[in-house]
Amino acid sequence: MEKITSKKLWKAGFILGAIYLFITYLPEIGAAAGTVIGVLSPLLTGCIMAYILNLLVKRLEKWYFPRSQSRLVQKTRRPVCILFSLLTWLVIIALLITLVLPELISSITLVVREVPSALEWLYYFVQEHVGDVPSLQQMLLQLNLNWSALMQKLVGYLSTGMGDVLSVAFSVVTSVFGTLTNLIVGFIFALYLLMEKERLLSQFSRLAQAHLQPQRVEKVQRVLRVANESFASFLVGQFTEAILLGLLCTAGMLILRLPYAAMTGAVVGATALIPIVGAYIGAGIGAFMILTVDPMQSLFFLIFLIALQQIEGNFIYPKVVGTSVGLPGIWVLAAVTVGGSLWGIAGMLFAVPVCSILHALLRLGVHRRLEAQAAAGASVPAPTPEEKM
Repeated sequence: MEKITSKKLWKAGFILGAIYLFITYLPEIGAAAGTVIGVLSPLLTGCIMAYILNLLVKRLEKWYFPRSQSRLVQKTRRPVCILFSLLTWLVIIALLITLVLPELISSITLVVREVPSALEWLYYFVQEHVGDVPSLQQMLLQLNLNWSALMQKLVGYLSTGMGDVLSVAFSVVTSVFGTLTNLIVGFIFALYLLMEKERLLSQFSRLAQAHLQPQRVEKVQRVLRVANESFASFLVGQFTEAILLGLLCTAGMLILRLPYAAMTGAVVGATALIPIVGAYIGAGIGAFMILTVDPMQSLFFLIFLIALQQIEGNFIYPKVVGTSVGLPGIWVLAAVTVGGSLWGIAGMLFAVPVCSILHALLRLGVHRRLEAQAAAGASVPAPTPEEKM
């Protein structure tokens, strides 16, 4: 008993020491982690590409002559399915760009073109009615703005900034070239992972069995299996929900004869990939686009989308995503809030699946412990629906 207690004390001391060192050297650890991630970014990008492509590859392989014994079919099944998966994603991306980008550019151009006339109207309006508001007149007099000096400062800033245009352009070109290089290397690495995934999994399994105890190998495999199922279920459910929401938005706008129906539906569907807040981001973009045509129609669009969001949140999302992930709403809200605060849009995208993985592992651990206690003869009451995680 004393030996077990001593071992636990050593283990607790080691954990506390590791936590203290982690907190003390957190900036250095963060800088080192950033350097490592930067070096491995092409490979990490390839892993993400391979995982997303594999979601569709697995389904396509079940449709590509699954019972055929032909050597040609078996040899071409994986490359053909990878090609179709890649083409599907490229078509989706190209469709989004084609629908959204031209209309967005035209709307921004319209707004920029109308800004000078709007400012001119505002200037004359203030000049005509400033006498009606003595406090506003007094405030403008107290400002005592020297427009000539302000224009000279503006010209000076512009002339100074023009000297840095070359360096800025060079840095932009370098960044774009580096990003393209990472994407190309990552894509090649993703293709290799997809073509050799069974052999790689077998090698990792043999490596784990050679260096770990059987109980730990089984535990690691269980954790990875739960993580993969939760993450894949979330991605598939979220993409399905985003497509449904985009189609419903487009159909509703066509029925109501609102402008930019296809473009706004594509934007709402694309931003709906971000849980909870994504559709509202799409609503803001769509309302801005419609506002350039008719402010009253923009108001109608917001009312329509709020109603659609209520239907989607109460009926579509729980059925499509909620059942596939099994994550309570409070966990989703907490994950989006924390992920968005730490890493912005990317944090919102990945916080919910990560949270769903942790939730699934925690639920599995609780159930296994309760089953072990019940097997040992302990009285374990059945959980009520409110107590279920």
